[in-house]
Amino acid sequence: MQLILILGIIVAIGAVVFALQNIAPVTVTLALWTFEGSLALVLLFAVGLGALIAGLLSSPTVIRGQWTIGRQRSRIAELERQLAALEQGRRELETELARRSTLDATPAPVAEKPYVGLRALLSAADRERDSPAQPTPPRDEERP
Repeated sequence: MQLILILGIIVAIGAVVFALQNIAPVTVTLALWTFEGSLALVLLFAVGLGALIAGLLSSPTVIRGQWTIGRQRSRIAELERQLAALEQGRRELETELARRSTLDATPAPVAEKPYVGLRALLSAADRERDSPAQPTPPRDEERP
């Protein structure tokens, strides 16, 4: 942006020097109007009019760019606030996890199942084998 301003100033200085060196009277005719003046005045007027037109044509783009930059800066600020909140939440969860992991370091005692030895298992199998299979009585629904 500053480079463009510097180049504009250099062009303007060049136009002024050119205009001051050309002071011959000229007649300018535009449609119905006729204007007579020095060449320097006509050249300065033409350069000024060109700068004004260029400024008017480029101003919507500049305004739109500034507006977009403002919106993006607002969005960045909002996202940074959200990031800070998420980071704080993450830190809180990590401390909670660390606190709980120290509490859970000693495992809770597990209730042991009573030991059933091989002898008890075999004696139960022998009892089932020695007792004759008794048919189950029919249910009330099956009786005639």
